[in-house]
Amino acid sequence: MSTPRVIRKKTGNFLEDFESGQILRHKGGKTITEGLFTTFSDFSMSTNPLTKNDRVARAHGFDGLVCSPGLVMLVCFSQTVEDVSENARANLEYIDMRFGAPVYIGDTLEVETKVLGVRTSASKPNLGIVHVQSTGRKNVGGPDESIVMTYQRKVQVYKNDLDAEVESFQIEPDEIECELWLPEYRGDVDYKSMAHLFRPDAYFEDLEPGTLIAHSRGRTVTDEHIHLTGILDNTSQVHCNQHMIDLNPSQYLGGELIIFGGIPFVLCLGLSGPDVSDNALGDIVFHTGRHTAPLQKGDTVFAATEILGKEDYPERPDLGIARTRLLGHKFVPEEGATHEDAPPGFKKVPIFTLDRDIAVKRRAHYS
Repeated sequence: MSTPRVIRKKTGNFLEDFESGQILRHKGGKTITEGLFTTFSDFSMSTNPLTKNDRVARAHGFDGLVCSPGLVMLVCFSQTVEDVSENARANLEYIDMRFGAPVYIGDTLEVETKVLGVRTSASKPNLGIVHVQSTGRKNVGGPDESIVMTYQRKVQVYKNDLDAEVESFQIEPDEIECELWLPEYRGDVDYKSMAHLFRPDAYFEDLEPGTLIAHSRGRTVTDEHIHLTGILDNTSQVHCNQHMIDLNPSQYLGGELIIFGGIPFVLCLGLSGPDVSDNALGDIVFHTGRHTAPLQKGDTVFAATEILGKEDYPERPDLGIARTRLLGHKFVPEEGATHEDAPPGFKKVPIFTLDRDIAVKRRAHYS
């Protein structure tokens, strides 16, 4: 028998593949199954009753259990990975992440991305920064087709051909209408009879600007992160291919698998939930977010929230807007360390920051 012809497939785009204004219509899409909803709602420690209690969600005007913004983000983000960040070194920044229509079990999300920019690096000629704008829609072609989120992100991507000439470019993002849908406040609903199901000290009135809330819980991430990344269809090899990293450990952070950034993202949201968003009807916008250090197997995620400001929600006397900054961190052993903000023998390492506006219920109307 003759030797078979070998075809070595290239998966994903490299720095030299991105073009100005290019539209990437991502393959697959993903339906929110009950298993996916439950897995990530529970793993992320979501405590908002709208994600836990069907009776409560329907009484508040939703069509059933509501996907948390973190889950919507994870599903939409993961669809973009093969085309945008399969060959990335690191995700750098989230920008203007806005949420629109609510997402329920049974909804199908599909995403497309526009390439806004490429910036080459003089100091690291094998890398550059790609700037994209992604928009997720649910139930495309159906009567309830709608935008569920839109956002920009910047990601550091490798070249495939080190000799390839790449020109930097930057264009403006599209203006995409995406405003948080909220159910009406209904005078015929006895909201107060359900108040015991919500956190009693996390209403709009309780969030005081100028305070930092140190959330009490932590969450350790083990090898489970590979499974969780897989069921989201996130194919980035830095999260699941240790052999690839072992072949060239100096190219990858720490020579170890990097936990998918969406995992510390949703864990920080969940850890902050009881104190900040237990009484939220939705997240309006994530203005900007950054991963400031990698998370790896065995690390424990902690979080704190700074209350930056508050304001009335337009034409909604039952709600207010809380402007917050979510701060994630981990503790790393350091022999002899005596840091003021860490236990003896440890140093505190910031891992994530997110500026976040939330639509929060007022106690006077709901409790």
